[in-house]
Amino acid sequence: MKNTTTTVSNDKFRNKWGFVISCIGSAVGMANIWMFPYRIGEFGGSAFLIPYILFVLLIGFSGVIGEMAFGRAMHSGPLGAFRKAFLLRNSKLGSLIGFIPVIGSLGIAIGYSVIIGWILKYLADAATGTIVSGADPAAEFSALARNFGSIPWHLAGLILVLICMSFGISRGIERVNRFMMPAFYVLFLFLAVRVAFLDGALEGYRYLFQPDWSAMANPQTWVYAMGQAFFSLSVAGSGTVVYGSYLKSDVDVVSSAKYVAFFDTMAALLAGLVIIPSVFAYGMEPNSGPGLLFITIPAVIQSIPFGRVFAFLFFLAVLFAGATSLINLLESPVEALQSNFGWSRKSALILVGALTAGIGLFVEGDILSPWMDTISIYVIPLGALLAGITMFWVCGKNFARNAVQLGRARTLGRWFEPMTKYVFCGVALLVYILGIFYGGIG
Repeated sequence: MKNTTTTVSNDKFRNKWGFVISCIGSAVGMANIWMFPYRIGEFGGSAFLIPYILFVLLIGFSGVIGEMAFGRAMHSGPLGAFRKAFLLRNSKLGSLIGFIPVIGSLGIAIGYSVIIGWILKYLADAATGTIVSGADPAAEFSALARNFGSIPWHLAGLILVLICMSFGISRGIERVNRFMMPAFYVLFLFLAVRVAFLDGALEGYRYLFQPDWSAMANPQTWVYAMGQAFFSLSVAGSGTVVYGSYLKSDVDVVSSAKYVAFFDTMAALLAGLVIIPSVFAYGMEPNSGPGLLFITIPAVIQSIPFGRVFAFLFFLAVLFAGATSLINLLESPVEALQSNFGWSRKSALILVGALTAGIGLFVEGDILSPWMDTISIYVIPLGALLAGITMFWVCGKNFARNAVQLGRARTLGRWFEPMTKYVFCGVALLVYILGIFYGGIG
């Protein structure tokens, strides 16, 4: 470690759209693909969309813009941003609490890297035709998901992501997202059209969109809609703050957040339009989590015409979504080492990659699910809550307004302070408490 002085990188996103697409890549991930379609069917079909979209708007136009502007105003990711914010109040507490979102980001990245390895293995199986060979999908996944069961694929996926990150922000992260995210939408749109022609797909559409208005009287519908929106938009006090620190001063973060919220929701709906109708077309039960992607979908693929092509395009799109999210998760600890301890990007990537791989090997198998649950329930929403409190309360009067106004032609309305200081911080606190009570809501 060379020093403890925050250094500002000159490597930034080229423009607004590079930033927006990268933030969309951060947000679009497994929550959109293996959880949202299940939640929408479980809690009232299209009726679930009403509270979900409400929370997307509330969180998008408060927490997301806050984290973007926080990173840009402080010219730093969470570690430096929290420290600078608390120094405004002559407190050194920020140096301590800034580690919480960084640890949360690294913790989720460790588990996420295992899942990327699974996706890479299924993509390879699709390319070779193994996935349509008639083998039992449950047995195949069980072998892969056992302790130390996916080491080569796990490491290969992580190394590919680290190589992409090694090129920096504009030539690495931005360029990868500019390719992968449009490709994700094109591939899923193509698959959604293909699925629409399957016999029996109509039942899947009914499951997704037939409204059960009574579900809106169920408090759990609102709780899980809030959790789904919160985690899907990737507010955690880490990744969005980091990307914000690479953002130029002439970019309107309110407009940027609008696009992120819209395309993240579109990704979730597209995933539902591909997965659920295909599951119903072949008489299978929809579920959530890894079982949906790695057991149910492969079973469907074995029956679907041109299943090998379907499988390759499907897992390629899922790989793009997962890889762009993992890049964002890993960037938080990498940036912390670079900006706050003077490490080179290469050295930071090697250390973070080694930690992710070393711990991840022991997380494979039985520990993965409780590991991910613990981080997502106790650490991620706490990081988001602390970022909200710091940005909207600790930094003082007008700090947040001025930070968000930077680069924006229209003046922020009076809605800004109540929406950010009270609504977002209140929602983040509720997500934290209810997540513990329900054992996870996102």
